[in-house]
Amino acid sequence: MQIKDLIPWSRTRSTLSQGQDGGGNPLSALQRDINRVFDDFWNRFEPPSGATNGFLSVGTPHTEVSETDKEVEVSFELPGMTEKDIDVRLSDDVLTIRGEKKNEREEKKKGYYLSERSYGSFYRNIPLPAGVDPKKAEARFKNGVLTVILPKTPEAQKKVRKIEVKAA
Repeated sequence: MQIKDLIPWSRTRSTLSQGQDGGGNPLSALQRDINRVFDDFWNRFEPPSGATNGFLSVGTPHTEVSETDKEVEVSFELPGMTEKDIDVRLSDDVLTIRGEKKNEREEKKKGYYLSERSYGSFYRNIPLPAGVDPKKAEARFKNGVLTVILPKTPEAQKKVRKIEVKAA
């Protein structure tokens, strides 16, 4: 016994007329054709920039964290956003970045009217090493990149010690 013998519709294939696929079930061929028609229809409409399925694909922004003896620098890629869309907070050695992006598009042309609204938001917590001075922290936003600079306290800078690496 083969696995296809266990499938009920495969046993009745001989009683059904053959579909367009040269031997397949005509209902499967019909389903495939209907799916193709709907796919062709929806592919004619261009989604708004950065949108997927009607929602903005903000997700989690690309983040880069670097640390030196004197400071911690955190960069976030936030294309299409402005500084008004971003909230930066620092508490208990955790840097919190929140943002919301709204996109509204209205288009009137001969024969149709198009109105789209899409929204997306993100939230990101970055744990920071001990010794960051929250009073001297600063954030800059330029060309879609948010850079947060967190200087270390003098005490934390003194604790850094370079260890020499020796050949074994």
